[in-house]
Amino acid sequence: MRHGFPLNPPALAALAALALQAPAQEPAPPPPAGRLAASKEPGWPQWRGPRRDGISDEKGLLQSWPEGGLRLLWTAAGLGRGYASPVISGGMIAIPGDVGRDLVIFALDLEGKPLWQARNGRSWTRNYPGARACCAFDGGRLYHLNAHGRAACLDAKTGREIWSVDILQRFGGRVITWGLAECLLVDGPRLVVTPGGRLGAMAALDKNTGETAWASDPIEGDNASYGSPILFELGGRRHLAALSSRHVFGVDADTGKALWKRPRPSRYEALCATPLLVGDGVFVTSPDNLGGALYRLTVAGAETRVQDAWETRVDTLHGGAVLVDGTIYASAYQAIRGWGAIDARTGEVRYEMNDLPAGSVLWADGRLYILSERGDMALLKPGPGGLEFCGRFRPVPERKSDVWPHPVILDGRLYLRYHDTLYCYDIRGR
Repeated sequence: MRHGFPLNPPALAALAALALQAPAQEPAPPPPAGRLAASKEPGWPQWRGPRRDGISDEKGLLQSWPEGGLRLLWTAAGLGRGYASPVISGGMIAIPGDVGRDLVIFALDLEGKPLWQARNGRSWTRNYPGARACCAFDGGRLYHLNAHGRAACLDAKTGREIWSVDILQRFGGRVITWGLAECLLVDGPRLVVTPGGRLGAMAALDKNTGETAWASDPIEGDNASYGSPILFELGGRRHLAALSSRHVFGVDADTGKALWKRPRPSRYEALCATPLLVGDGVFVTSPDNLGGALYRLTVAGAETRVQDAWETRVDTLHGGAVLVDGTIYASAYQAIRGWGAIDARTGEVRYEMNDLPAGSVLWADGRLYILSERGDMALLKPGPGGLEFCGRFRPVPERKSDVWPHPVILDGRLYLRYHDTLYCYDIRGR
């Protein structure tokens, strides 16, 4: 026997009406986003800018360029061979270059005039000769890592060496095929290095003395990569995200405790592009048609969990990526042979652009600044269906294939480096 009260048709109709009037369930709020740590130094004091994200905060820049290119303010020649971009702070430009058998750091004023020179060990004379890593300014000092693993701290006013450390020797690493290219990161009292050694995948040095503050666990079978780390806060914890030769991984920035890792295949163990913070996740790429992926992080007490969020076919090699209004802009190495605009929520490539070669990218004042590896400098405006050229010229007259330094913007000036020469252009709006 079934118990209960029967519902007649009018009662059923009334219940249906109430259901229609019930408010829709609110969508779940998005997970909290991470926040990149910014350098305390003014200007463009480190690799890819104050937050290492390739984003300039400058306004009032030219929204289109005159035909024939930008006004050249000055050039500085004699800087040696190299792929390192300049860093700028406190009225000084620092840029490394290989000169003969030496790695030389050149300090210039803002008109390109020499201030001092200092040596940081040996030059790189093997595959693709030239200086690799950028310097970093912090507290009146300058930090740099050469291709052989020599980390040095210099007095920024004079170039006098204060200390140096062979990070490969100290942490059981080895020189990799194309030489170390990590751009060092200063975190408060510490200097972060990523030797990829058997005594530490990543380590923090006392920035004043070079002594070891902490070393993270090694990643078995891995060596150093060619990438540089990022520092961010998420879930009440400070994170470092970095690359080894075959993994992307994260450590606690305060203790060096290993938090997570994910394998990243690469045909020649060539993980080069700096990780990009995207909301609560880390975006990384592998070249040679192996694509990119977003790894979402969740902090739960002492644990940090990692989850594969999505994949994309964009396989940036070394030119980096920028995140702007929910879209990631990056060039592909083989998958597209050009540029892709990636939906940061899904990994879908919204559109492609194939008439500009792969290269390095920077964002400033509503525009993408792209320096292709063949020597084209382009200004582009993103739109819903593609990228619109707002200017284009060639700072390097002949067609090249190794124009790899990243552009730099500071105080209405655009700085471009091609090996021996640094070019400075006026990009202030009229």
